[in-house]
Amino acid sequence: MSSQPLERPDEAPLLTGEHFRRVCGRFATGITVVTAMDHDGNPHGMTANSFTSVSLEPPLVLVCVDHRAKMLETLKRADGFGINVLSEVQRDLSQAFARRGENRFNGVEWHAGQTGVPLLPGALAWLECALVNAVNAGDHAILIARVDHAACHEGRPLLYFASAYEHLR
Repeated sequence: MSSQPLERPDEAPLLTGEHFRRVCGRFATGITVVTAMDHDGNPHGMTANSFTSVSLEPPLVLVCVDHRAKMLETLKRADGFGINVLSEVQRDLSQAFARRGENRFNGVEWHAGQTGVPLLPGALAWLECALVNAVNAGDHAILIARVDHAACHEGRPLLYFASAYEHLR
């Protein structure tokens, strides 16, 4: 069996930010809401889909946060933060925590986890994390965190693909 090269387009599109985002959008991701308490005891959160596990021993995860996001400093200064993996019925929470502004928790139900981080009821999974490293990478910071507590529940995930919310079929 011989190997044939894949056909290449005569003219590849320029790698603009918009084109790169479209290409990366072909990778389906889950949706999380990353949460933390500020030093005044106020909850803060943001929607993130750049989340992944890193290591089993020790248990490490990472989340990527835009340098322009006000949430980045809150996460770096907090004693810990939560990662809430959203279920397919939590699209409204994803949208609420994706909007600009400081009052994203307005009218949102939450409870404190074992470490005090805000956790969202109905999430498929919760991870309570402690920041161990922040690495600058282009226009984002990669926050690497140790998972101190975690729980999961039955359900179906909220997915994001090609710039749209999707569901498992």
